[in-house]
Amino acid sequence: MPKLNRQDLWSLEDYSNERAAFRERVLAHKKDRKVLIGDHILFIFEDLLSIRYQVQEMLRIEKVFDAAGITDELEAYNPLIPDGNNWKCTMLIQYADVDERKIKLQEMKGIEDCVWVKVDGQDPVFAIADEDMERANDEKTSAVHFLRFQFPQEMVASLQSGAAVQVGIDHQAYEEKPLQLPEPTRASLVSDLSGA
Repeated sequence: MPKLNRQDLWSLEDYSNERAAFRERVLAHKKDRKVLIGDHILFIFEDLLSIRYQVQEMLRIEKVFDAAGITDELEAYNPLIPDGNNWKCTMLIQYADVDERKIKLQEMKGIEDCVWVKVDGQDPVFAIADEDMERANDEKTSAVHFLRFQFPQEMVASLQSGAAVQVGIDHQAYEEKPLQLPEPTRASLVSDLSGA
């Protein structure tokens, strides 16, 4: 899958004109790329469009218009775009109550390494977490993680042939049933794969 470059981005002025329609398009696109396990863990599977939106928003918020600043944002966000043989996602651990969240993040230490994707008839693929930087510490996990699911070629072929997919978490502090991906989500994620 291609990466973003400066030519893919609007200027701050142009983005202010395009933002409402672009945001609506991205939110509709992301609907099929969100997977909720239980009530508190949300996976948002990233792709070129979702990351383009994220970069445009960061440039807007930080009022970045110089070439060096734009390059810095691209270098930070491009690694989150799938490479054709993997899926990449943002994992959010969500508890509205601050005190409950603090306790749960302690109990869930290491959960980011217990997330898996299972393609029908094959062994699960466990996520590779936080390659850019360590987000957990000795006491707790973070509320946000970045995950990569790396697939062997035969799994890519199975996915492209229509195999069913489950997402699950094997952690004693978060015992929820695995979720079989609904077809719109499965199809959207399979579009990230080229087998390259």
